[in-house]
Amino acid sequence: MTDAQHYDVIVVGTGAGGGTIAHRLAPTGKRILLLERGDYLPRERDNWDSTAVFVKGKYRAPEFWFDKHGNQFPPEVNYYVGGNTKFYGAALFRMRPEDFGELRHHDAISPAWPLSYEELEPYYTQAEHLYLVHGLHGEDATEGPASAQYAYPPVQHEPRIQQLGHDLEKQGLHPFRLPIGVNLTPGRSVTSVVATVGDRGGEGSTAEFGADIVVVACGAVNSAVLLLRSANDRHPRGLANSSDVVGRNYMRHNNLALMAVSKEPNDTRFQKTLAVHDWYLGSDDWEFPLGGIQMLGKSDSEQIHGEAPRWAGAACPDMPFEVLAHHAVDFWLCGEDLPTPDNRVTLDRDGGIHLALDVDCKAHDLDNLYVVDTSFFPSIGAVNPSLTAIANALRVGDRIADRLR
Repeated sequence: MTDAQHYDVIVVGTGAGGGTIAHRLAPTGKRILLLERGDYLPRERDNWDSTAVFVKGKYRAPEFWFDKHGNQFPPEVNYYVGGNTKFYGAALFRMRPEDFGELRHHDAISPAWPLSYEELEPYYTQAEHLYLVHGLHGEDATEGPASAQYAYPPVQHEPRIQQLGHDLEKQGLHPFRLPIGVNLTPGRSVTSVVATVGDRGGEGSTAEFGADIVVVACGAVNSAVLLLRSANDRHPRGLANSSDVVGRNYMRHNNLALMAVSKEPNDTRFQKTLAVHDWYLGSDDWEFPLGGIQMLGKSDSEQIHGEAPRWAGAACPDMPFEVLAHHAVDFWLCGEDLPTPDNRVTLDRDGGIHLALDVDCKAHDLDNLYVVDTSFFPSIGAVNPSLTAIANALRVGDRIADRLR
């Protein structure tokens, strides 16, 4: 390996975790290489075309994964520069302070983090400012204290959503304006420490790069796959996996898209501006956490047609999809998923992930390997994980920068 192929830091994947830590390390002046899978997402009309995006799945990764029964399914991942952050909804919530402690659910315990909310809070603020989050601290009664207000005011509701907010308040609830950020262009993603390069469709060639420090940020599933694929004589179970926990304890929010059909038309263009957390930690008749509700992007007839169950047309014969969409109000229900060792990622067709890391996201087995995507989460709460991944990447970036001095 030549000196030209050796770097101070290699970052594998530049989405919310990898892109952010690369941004943090850039001022060090060190030699940093970003490795990615996939090309830049083309800016084209199909970006805004529901048929291309939702029905044809034009931008979805052209691969299938397998569940524990051996049944294949198309994963909701995108292999472009920026990874899934090119397609996320940019809802950037802080986890609640209670999420960092042990939380009892109906049938199990959500484990505590080795970090407290107070330790991560300054990085939450930095993350919100870096990603231009629009919102207003204090509106969401369940959020923790903030050391600084958002740098940008909340995105205002359009009339139909403003009416919905008033109606919810009349029911004694506490809706608030959803914290939302712009979608920067943070990077790409990759599946192997040894990258394959070459012409598209060709066999490619192998290129080797070395670094004093390697940061893995491929996303929860693909980071596990990368480390498991990197098994060798010294690490027969895969890198950072002497404890056999890499790939285990995979968590994915218990999500549900709910489309309400209103008597009144909904002419909203940008609908993702409202959220409700009144039942996040429980309710008067249920002592366990229930999660949150937030608005989805506005559905249209093509989305409904692509996602509708077979019985939808028969159930609403007098309401075409276009009319249904015009009256639709769309919600996203999000509950916490709990870690279990058997919910896992393997290389031979199971499902899952969790990593053997210290509090600074450094592997126990390898002194120069860090992981900064959502795969380090001991638990995931019931809010979108992106801002927590970003805040943690800033925190770990500071630790690595200190080490590079």
